[in-house]
Amino acid sequence: MTNNRQDEGLEALGHKTTFCQDYTPEVLETFENQHPDNDYWVRFNCPEFTTLCPITGQPDFAEIRISYVPDKRMVESKSLKLYLFSFRNHGDFHEDCVNTIMKDLIRLMNPKYIEVTGFFTPRGGISIYPFANYGRPGTKYEQLAEQRFATHE
Repeated sequence: MTNNRQDEGLEALGHKTTFCQDYTPEVLETFENQHPDNDYWVRFNCPEFTTLCPITGQPDFAEIRISYVPDKRMVESKSLKLYLFSFRNHGDFHEDCVNTIMKDLIRLMNPKYIEVTGFFTPRGGISIYPFANYGRPGTKYEQLAEQRFATHE
């Protein structure tokens, strides 16, 4: 276990920010969880998420909320900001954005549990709030995912 995150090879943290102009999951980075034996929640709110409608090219705005229970690796927050920013000129439906974000983070860090919700602002008089979640199969986190999905509002 290391206490110096610079030793973990993080590229975005502490360096000049370069913004990607289209969807770029490659910018995501992780670091070692210092407390893998504890179950605890990590939550990110991105109130200024933007993407483009794949049909009209018009901008869509949302708050994206990401909550997860980490295992051995955790997502580095600056790289997550750059990743979410990479959707800015990317055309995708609201539901696709939420599921893509969740699946990319699962591939990246293999969390015990994760959920992603998008609170998209109204367009055409209707709001869309897609929710996706995942719990590691065969564990209590799979049961947590089923429970939270069944009681989601």
